[in-house]
Amino acid sequence: MATRRHFLKLTAAAGLAPAVVSAQGRAKVIVIGGGFGGATAARALKALQPALDVTLIEPNPVYTSCPFSNSVLADLREIDQQRFRYDGVKGAGVTVAETSATAVDAETKTVTLADGSKLSYDRLVMTPGIDFNWGALPGYDEAAAQKMPHAWKAGAQTVLLRQQLQAMDDGGLVVMSAPANPFRCPPGPYERASLIAYWLKIWKPKSKLLLLDAKDAFSKQRLFQNGWAQLYPGMIEWVPLSQGGKVTSVDPATLTLTTEFATHKAAVANVIPPQKAGAIAAQAGVADRTGWCPVEPIAFESTLRPNIHVLGDAAIMGGMPKSAFAANAQAKVCAAAIVSLLAGARPQAPILINTCYSLVAADYGISIAGVYRPDKGQLTDIPGAGGTSPLEAVGGLRGQEALYASSWFRTITAETFG
Repeated sequence: MATRRHFLKLTAAAGLAPAVVSAQGRAKVIVIGGGFGGATAARALKALQPALDVTLIEPNPVYTSCPFSNSVLADLREIDQQRFRYDGVKGAGVTVAETSATAVDAETKTVTLADGSKLSYDRLVMTPGIDFNWGALPGYDEAAAQKMPHAWKAGAQTVLLRQQLQAMDDGGLVVMSAPANPFRCPPGPYERASLIAYWLKIWKPKSKLLLLDAKDAFSKQRLFQNGWAQLYPGMIEWVPLSQGGKVTSVDPATLTLTTEFATHKAAVANVIPPQKAGAIAAQAGVADRTGWCPVEPIAFESTLRPNIHVLGDAAIMGGMPKSAFAANAQAKVCAAAIVSLLAGARPQAPILINTCYSLVAADYGISIAGVYRPDKGQLTDIPGAGGTSPLEAVGGLRGQEALYASSWFRTITAETFG
């Protein structure tokens, strides 16, 4: 989140807004997408400026969280524990429209809903999350995901992958495919490999996991690999890009993954495909040719369309990664900026923090933190302000970090949805 002192400054600046909003009528802010970014932004807007008319557009009455969904694969959590309703959002005074946004017209400042009706806005916040680049990996499409689940959108795919692991014979090979950057949750594939190995070690100890990677380096790499050597010796094999790790095609009928140098037949295949911003972003004109959404780094306003702000996984945020913590922090800063803009004031430049916890086992946690500020049109990491867990841990630190991870998840979900 933004630092406490800085957020209080933003809140104080936002206090100028009531008279302006009242004089001009009830200003309208629409938020598309009810994840950690969208739901937080909607609640923060109402908290900072109760006079605002805030509508959250989200077709799903229940949100299924991706953070901690890897624990479902390891039987450490049930999928129902990942599900959250919007009662807290509604209780905060936000209007929740349980429908889809099908179009955005930046010229008329309107959003079209699934039934054809239109809502107008003064400011629009888009948190569309990610979609998959179906077809970017030959052989992998929506139908293939039923044979080789991605489980990168939590829910039915998570359950399917867990069922496949449970049905696999002991001694079977689990093959994972991790994409090139950028993608949602950079440490996610490696936490997943860890927790699948954790489960295999207990229930199917003759099995192994092969992780094929389209990169030569990954987030918290030394920490993960140190944990693998300690906990799962000989069970996890990571193949980087330079050693033929990039998957070039898949065959769902035979559960085969092909790289430049080899073919791998899996008993269970988890393919995490290339990604892009959610489809509504392209329709609204806020996504560029990369498939992601460029924004300025203070209010997170689109550099392609005025009065539209993009948060979370869909946005290009410079050095700040795509994570739930990041989306939550961006949402608070964006809400304060919007209230200032509606009051005719200039938003203050933020300082943001991101912390990402990962589980290597049920009682073995690691983390990375970064601090970011606007610089030359993007968010830039402040050197020396962040850091990672120490490589050599003593005194039960790994167990403590696992507890911190659980505490963080309870806190952020309660703040966002509770």
